[in-house]
Amino acid sequence: MSAVTTTEAAVTVAPAKDTPQVRRRRRLSPGRRLPAARLAGPVLLLALWAGASAAGQLDPAAIPAPWTVVRTGAHLWTDGTLPTDILTSLQRAAIGFVIGLVAGVVLALASGLSRTGEALIDGTVNLNRAIPTLGLIPLFILWLGIGETFKVSIIAIVVYIPIYLNTHAALSGIDHRFVELAEVQGLSRFAFVRQIVIPGALPGFFVGLRLGVTGSWLGLVVLEQINATSGLGYMMFQAQNYGQSDVILVGLVVYGVFGLVSDSAVRLVERRVLSWRRTLSS
Repeated sequence: MSAVTTTEAAVTVAPAKDTPQVRRRRRLSPGRRLPAARLAGPVLLLALWAGASAAGQLDPAAIPAPWTVVRTGAHLWTDGTLPTDILTSLQRAAIGFVIGLVAGVVLALASGLSRTGEALIDGTVNLNRAIPTLGLIPLFILWLGIGETFKVSIIAIVVYIPIYLNTHAALSGIDHRFVELAEVQGLSRFAFVRQIVIPGALPGFFVGLRLGVTGSWLGLVVLEQINATSGLGYMMFQAQNYGQSDVILVGLVVYGVFGLVSDSAVRLVERRVLSWRRTLSS
């Protein structure tokens, strides 16, 4: 009886060994986007700064505590110095950025859609890229003087180069089969640009746009310390002469906030415009 029971058990268990086991699929994507994830780094940096200041690990004369910088910023805002300088800096950055944006897009389209345009434009832009833009400052001062035109022109150059390079690269990377399909469908030049060129170039354009936004603030920091009479850079330069490190940090914080907000705005627009793409970031 025992032998029969053992045999039946063996017969019952045997099919289970032949049953294929379903392996759990491994998730390789980064996962869901965390809310306000990009603020985690700045908040952590601020916490470390505050903790080191409270523990006496930082020299207050060199790196004031965060609460000291906040008090200084509030004082500068109350007496009207900070709002005036911020408005001046925003105006310079905005004008230079718009000029650079338009120039970069127009040159990229002319170079990417025409072999003649590419021959005339691409080499010139890459030559301009090889020359440090800030190295052009002495020459532009001789040409344009030390007024607003000189500052706006340098910012425009800093902005248009990354926008041109990334947009032109995106245009060059459009699959030629789409071009052939447009020719077979008999699309006009305008329809071809609207339906094929613009969607294909948008990803590269937004990469260049983010670099251009960042470049406009970087250029502004330097330019406002050269023969300027207003602006955040001028305020920081004057604070350097008087050893006011808290005022310098106020200017750096404002620049950082402007850079972070503008980059986040471009990212938001990019996600809305390119919502049809399925990428790791989405």
